[in-house]
Formats: sequence, C-alpha cells, structure tokens
Amino acid sequence: MRRIENVACGVAIVLLLLAPTFIGPYNLSLLGRFLAMGILAMGIALVWGNAGVLPLGHGLFFGLGAYALAMHLKLAALGPGELPDFMQWNGLETLPWLWVPFKNGGISLIAAAVIPTAIAAALAWLLFHRRVGGVYFAIITQALVLAATTFIISQQPYTGGFNGLTDFGSAFGFSLADQSTQTGLYFVTVVILALAFLGTRWLLETQFGKLLRAIRDGENRVRFLGYDPAPYKVVAFAFSAFLAAIAGVLFTLNIGVISPAMIGVVPSIEMVIWVAVGGRDSLAGAIVGTLIVNFAKDKVSSAFPELWLYVMGALFVVVVTVLPDGLGGLLRLFVREPRGEARPTVITRVLVPITDEPPAKPEKTPLESNG
Repeated sequence: MRRIENVACGVAIVLLLLAPTFIGPYNLSLLGRFLAMGILAMGIALVWGNAGVLPLGHGLFFGLGAYALAMHLKLAALGPGELPDFMQWNGLETLPWLWVPFKNGGISLIAAAVIPTAIAAALAWLLFHRRVGGVYFAIITQALVLAATTFIISQQPYTGGFNGLTDFGSAFGFSLADQSTQTGLYFVTVVILALAFLGTRWLLETQFGKLLRAIRDGENRVRFLGYDPAPYKVVAFAFSAFLAAIAGVLFTLNIGVISPAMIGVVPSIEMVIWVAVGGRDSLAGAIVGTLIVNFAKDKVSSAFPELWLYVMGALFVVVVTVLPDGLGGLLRLFVREPRGEARPTVITRVLVPITDEPPAKPEKTPLESNG
C-alpha cells in the first residue's frame, strides 16, 4: 500500500509540474487556488483523521493568514501618504496603528504564519487541558469563526467590511496581472504543497503521530498508561492552523482578493466536506477531495448557480452513508494488505514495548512440581 501511494504521489507531482503545458490560464489559476486549499485540507486531516478532533472553524486561521498578507499588498499598491480606498470612504485621515507594521512584506509573511498558529495553540491549550472535545470543540471553533467574520464586517473602516481587501496590483515587485507571475505562483504553490505533504506525513510516521492515533482510538486508555493527551493535541491543532494560514497566503496571491465570505461558517464546513470526500485519515485523499469538490463546484455553479448547495448536501449524505472513509477508504478496499497474523491496535503497537527476546516461560506451580 505504501509503495503504491509513493508511486502515485510521485506521478501526481510530475503531472502538476507539467500542467501549465497542457491546460489554459483560467484552469491553471483555478488549479493553483485549489491546490492552496489542499494544504489546509491536509491540516484538517491531521487533526480530524489522526487526532480525532473535528474542527469546524479552520476558516478563521485561513482568513488570518490571508488578511495579514492582503494588508501588505493593499498598502504596497499605494503612493506615499495615501490611504486604502475604503478608509477614505469612511472618513479616516491617518493609517490605523494596526496597519503600520504591515507596510513591511517580511513582517506580513511572519505575522501570517505566527499569529494564526499562536491563536490556535492558545485556544487548544485552554480547551484540551479542560478535556473539552467532541461536538463541544466543534461548536466552539465554529462560534469563533462566526465571531471573527462578524467583527470584520462590522469594522468596515479598518477591514474593508463585507467587500474585503481587493485591487492588488503587485506582490513583492511582481505584477499580478502578468501571466508569467501567475504561472510562477502556481509553481510556488505546487512546491509548498509537496513540502507540506512530506512534512506532515513524516510527522505522522514518528512516535508523535503514532501517539496521536492512539489518542484518537482510546484517549482514556492513553491517559491511564501515563501519557497526557493534551500537549499532543495542542501541537497537532496548532500545526494544522499553520497549514491553514499558509494556504490563506497562497490563495490570496492566486486569486487577488480576500473577503469574509471566503472564511465564514459555510466555507469552514465545506472544508470539512472536502476532507470527508477524500478520506479524513489520508493526506493525499484530502488533497484529491479538495480538487474534486472545488472543480465540481466551479462547473456546476457556473451552469446552474442554484443547484450547487443541493449537490453539496447530496454529496455529504453519500459520503456519510456509503463512503464513511472517503475515497481513501475505497482505495483500500481494492488494494488489500497481505494476509497474515492479526495486526495489533495502534495503542498496543505504540504503548506496549516490543522486544526481540522470546517470552519467558512461566514458573511451575508447586502442584506441577510435585506432579
């Protein structure tokens, strides 16, 4: 199974790198955006499929990363002393202090990665150390993303309101209107996606990843055996927020706009559906599910704008009832591992020490010795 997965990933990377030679600019732009979202989907697969934590508010971390970069791009397009257009419309005469650090591109990129990760780590620490999980954790994350989008919309003089941040002419000296820049952004997205995939898969293959799955399969038993599940879940959730923030940065560069409508409650739920379609415990499946659902959304909503929500609902019902493990689970039905002895559970394999020494023979009881 692992050999087939490695070959498939290698072929996929080659095809993605060759994509600009056989697809048009519009579809290449779509592919770049959806691959950026695939990075976010891997983060959800990490915490949902491997840690057993369902997040319904990853749009928050995606949006924080996107807005951090968009603020710099908005300021970079202005002349000396000028203010963004929405600030002028709302009567502001000076640049708000919160915007000043984002004049620097390096600070903006650092903030885009650090701020969402730090917020996610703090939130996870508060909740997981109080053993908040399951549906309660999902509702809290969804409430936070709702509060964030409401705040952004209500603070139009400082955030651009419902319209968000738009009209980015250039990024770090490159014109976003040039096709060569768009192609370059596509290649950057593919490379970062590959690095994120390899890094996340390596993390899951370490002892940390094995303990995550042990916590997913039996948190109370892991705690009984002397491990505190909270730090592992905190790190996993913070890393998933980091991936979401990177996805937000790349998505904003590829599409040239970010608004509350892209990071709210509905988009956050759609992100979970992408992962469910691909397979919540498969990193590659999460990427494939993201591409399938988003390309279907683009084609269906373009032809029948009112039909997409029904298609999305039907797709979710089918996945839950027929394919609970998504496309990744369907693949495992056709590619079976060799039969042999029953494999130990994750908890047994991780937490019970295994040695090469043969088991010691039990001592004879007094009754057996006399017999």
